[in-house]
Amino acid sequence: QVQLVESGGGSVQAGGSLRLSCAASGYTVSSYCMAWFRQVPGREREGVASAYAGGRTTSYADSVKGRFTISQDNAKNSVYLQMNSLKPEDTAMYYCAAGWRLSLESGAFDYWGQGTQVTVS
Repeated sequence: QVQLVESGGGSVQAGGSLRLSCAASGYTVSSYCMAWFRQVPGREREGVASAYAGGRTTSYADSVKGRFTISQDNAKNSVYLQMNSLKPEDTAMYYCAAGWRLSLESGAFDYWGQGTQVTVS
């Protein structure tokens, strides 16, 4: 059974940084695609960053390019999202997802974590 557990969310002032973590079990992060999505109430879930095959290939939403970095620790079977220069519009629930191909579309992912809240003021 695949389980994804996020951590690292919180409240931060604009311009600050946060690092989200996602620990995976029942799924090998180095073999497939891991991604981060975010969602605010009333809006569709948005793909933020994805990484395939141990992070050798990555993809980012235009809104976060240059500010967010997705990375993986294969030994810990975990994926991370380093978020710098945070803006109030980055406020959302952030979700970790696991799938089979590099994508920023939510339909490409079969497994989801419970989410971690990020608030930027």
